[in-house]
Amino acid sequence: MEIDDIKISRAIIDSYTEKLKNALDVDVAIVGGGPAGIACGYYLARKKVKVILIERKLSVGGGMWGGGMMFNEIVVQAEARKILDEFGVKTKEYEKGYFLADSIETVSTLLSKATKAGLKVFNCISAEDVMIRPGCICGLVINWSAVDMAKLHVDPLTIRAKFCIDATGHAAEVCHIVERKIGAVLKTKTGKIMGEKPMWAAKGEEYIIKHSKEVYPGLYVCGMAAGAVFGGPRMGPIFGGMIISGKNVANELAGKLEAK
Repeated sequence: MEIDDIKISRAIIDSYTEKLKNALDVDVAIVGGGPAGIACGYYLARKKVKVILIERKLSVGGGMWGGGMMFNEIVVQAEARKILDEFGVKTKEYEKGYFLADSIETVSTLLSKATKAGLKVFNCISAEDVMIRPGCICGLVINWSAVDMAKLHVDPLTIRAKFCIDATGHAAEVCHIVERKIGAVLKTKTGKIMGEKPMWAAKGEEYIIKHSKEVYPGLYVCGMAAGAVFGGPRMGPIFGGMIISGKNVANELAGKLEAK
């Protein structure tokens, strides 16, 4: 068979267009493809929730690829190890309560399991704004990341979602948009984004798990975005709290969607 160049292009355009059209009206839209966002997407998709994940970069996986200071190993605690066992990621005990995993295996496995469960991932796309209706976030405004990088004036498209999740890590990008453009009072102690505090791994892990929750009607945070918004310490290359936080938010939202 002779390969037809145009058929290759047509196949990609047709398939991607159909996938994007189907993503314009969803149950949950996650912004940020780090470990928290991927875990959240996996557990939602597994419950047959219509969920998409938007990642501005070409690669998905956030900071987990680099482990600690580009030593591509990560540490998780016992509770998170159970989740990695569920995914089929190999771990080994370093000392009691400290488990090591290869960061490359972890990211690639999480992504594979999540997409096979039904999570639709759109990389190279940024959430540049939110859709709002009275008192509630109801979707995202998206554009190609390259448009922002090149400073082009190109109008965006929109995605409607029953719930949006900011999983953009330290930057907490969606929450900053909401605070800046709406002047919103967030569900923090100050009503504002409180900012990330210095490193304290034990407290940071506890903090993001506790504070991965709704920050404004229709908008949730998980992973390091929760720490940045609610003012928790950072935790460095221990990733268990991020994965647990994603799972917890997924379970909460799946329950709310089922109750509707």
